[in-house]
Amino acid sequence: MFKIINTLLLFAFVLCIHKNATAQQDWKDINTVEEVCTNYTETIENMLDQFNLDYPGLEKVKRDFESGNLVNACYELLEYYKNGNTASDLRKTLPKKTDQTKSETDTILNNVFVVQNVRGKVPYLTNGHRDWYYKGPNNDKEWAWLSNRHSQLNNVFNTYLETGNPKYAQYIDLFLKDFIILGMPYPAIKSSTSVWRGLEVSFRAKVWPKIFYGLLGSDYISPATQLLLLSSLPDHAHYNRNFHSSNNWLTMEISALATVAAYFPEYKNSEEWLDYAIETMTQSMKDQVYADGVQTELSSHYHNVSLHNFELFQEICDRANRKLPDFYNRTIEAMYGYIAHMVRPSGFRVMNNDGDRGSDQNLILKGAKKFGHEDWKYIVTNGQTGRRPEDGPSYFYPWAGHFVSRSDFDRDAHWSFFDMGPWGSGHQHNDKLHLSVSAYGKDFLVDSGRFAYTGEVAEKFRPYAKSSAAHNLLLIDGKGQQNGPTLTDKPLDEDHFKIATNFDYASSSFDQYIDLEGTAKQTRVVFYVRGQFWVVVDNIETDRPRRIDALWHWHPENTVIKDRYTVKTLNERGNLTLVPVSRQNFDIQLIKGQETPEIQAWYSPEYNLYEPNTTSSYSCEIKGNSTLVWLLMPSDKESPNIKAKIKSRSKEGITLSVSTKVKKWLLNIPFYESADAAIEKSQ
Repeated sequence: MFKIINTLLLFAFVLCIHKNATAQQDWKDINTVEEVCTNYTETIENMLDQFNLDYPGLEKVKRDFESGNLVNACYELLEYYKNGNTASDLRKTLPKKTDQTKSETDTILNNVFVVQNVRGKVPYLTNGHRDWYYKGPNNDKEWAWLSNRHSQLNNVFNTYLETGNPKYAQYIDLFLKDFIILGMPYPAIKSSTSVWRGLEVSFRAKVWPKIFYGLLGSDYISPATQLLLLSSLPDHAHYNRNFHSSNNWLTMEISALATVAAYFPEYKNSEEWLDYAIETMTQSMKDQVYADGVQTELSSHYHNVSLHNFELFQEICDRANRKLPDFYNRTIEAMYGYIAHMVRPSGFRVMNNDGDRGSDQNLILKGAKKFGHEDWKYIVTNGQTGRRPEDGPSYFYPWAGHFVSRSDFDRDAHWSFFDMGPWGSGHQHNDKLHLSVSAYGKDFLVDSGRFAYTGEVAEKFRPYAKSSAAHNLLLIDGKGQQNGPTLTDKPLDEDHFKIATNFDYASSSFDQYIDLEGTAKQTRVVFYVRGQFWVVVDNIETDRPRRIDALWHWHPENTVIKDRYTVKTLNERGNLTLVPVSRQNFDIQLIKGQETPEIQAWYSPEYNLYEPNTTSSYSCEIKGNSTLVWLLMPSDKESPNIKAKIKSRSKEGITLSVSTKVKKWLLNIPFYESADAAIEKSQ
């Protein structure tokens, strides 16, 4: 009897050892359906429970799952997808096997990722997984966040389709297996961690379906990885459904929810997810896009992010045969119209609030084709194609408070951007009344950019980037602007602007400065004589004497010099001369790449990229109410000999005479009433 019992105990012990050995199988070696079902039974059971097994085509899956045959149910599920027609636009013809390589992608295969212009190598942990919480070489949590969006995986996927080299598909297989297994279990709470922050969840939810369907027939993607991916996508959808944010974050997260719902209608909750996504996205569009088509964060960069995700959502709904309200399409058209009208003659976008100096040319051409706007095509191609607009060349967006002046639509055209709007609903800089100027294909006066949000670069430059001191503004007693209202409930009326045949006029004010004693108000007027020059009038109303610092930030490609009172560029082609007409007793300094006593004169065209530029600082003491007047004269070659004189001044405005060797102008420039703006005489 004891012998039989001992034998049974020994047998049970052996079984236990075998079971534990299987459960401890190295995750890298888990490739088959059997292996993933044995090692991650609960995960796979939960995955199948996420499916509507009454969905047409899943009958065999339902039969096997309900009978307890987990392995067969998974085989049938994968067969369903391989032989189905869901997501036909994502299914790819697999390439022929080759040994072709692509050096840029091979860098990724070494786990070296370039995130926002910073290169870092993701290390391995002792358990063989990559450290998905690695913050890059600058210890920047933004680096960790963005590396978890899997854009690098999308790059490898495209390279595999292009070359047919198995190593790229094999990297994808191990990468996904690594990421999903280490990320289990799904925490199901709102998070800011590198793996489970909302934006990263949303980006992955858009990349993974491309990979799943695109590599369905590949021998290099293991069934285990495919099942793990199918187990994690409902978690991603759940996060985007329940923990999404607002503004442009919402557009990214809700478009991701719709992506999963539309491409995987077999999930139990897909229909509800899509219903919720449509309701939420349409309401969000109403909330975050002004009536003139500008996204409320008032950053051209994030305007484009929202536009992309609104449009992606529209495409998803079209494929799912779900109709959106008519206003949805009209709003997308208006958002395209804004970027077409704001674009520089060079094709680069406005750089305002948080954003980069990128080209909008291809995006505008896409919108022009989609909506049949030959006028947008004309603008962005400098008249080479399309049809000349019936309006313009200057444009004002009264809800955003954005005014662009242009001489025409050719590549050498004068261009300026004047910010008269609210602070913005996100990614704000304290930059109301900022002016940017370009001409002859060159940027002259610029916004300093965004630098970085976190990490070493941000620690040094972020406060400067957001401050008034980084913009073409006035500091009053050394003080910059306070945070303003995030939104506006009405557009600026016609008293603030005027677009005439031969000139533009725009005016706005600001009166809230950080820790400023007493009261002070600045009114800035930009008067552009079309094809000739700009006049900027800064009228200051104050209850006491003040120190005024007028800052003008120059693009670093310009050679900038001081010539008595004027500051000008000495470029081979394309120049701008800045003349202080009002001639206060200015202390004029050219600052470049200053770090102490405070940061000044730095420029960031893209995230994490920066370089010194020149800031011309005009400082003066005023005893009371004062008016500063500036003439900005662009020229192809050397600046012309120009004279300007204030002919009269009152509390309502000024009249200014401007003359060159060949022409004279008399300008009436009111501080507030656009109706009174006029060129009194031109000869």
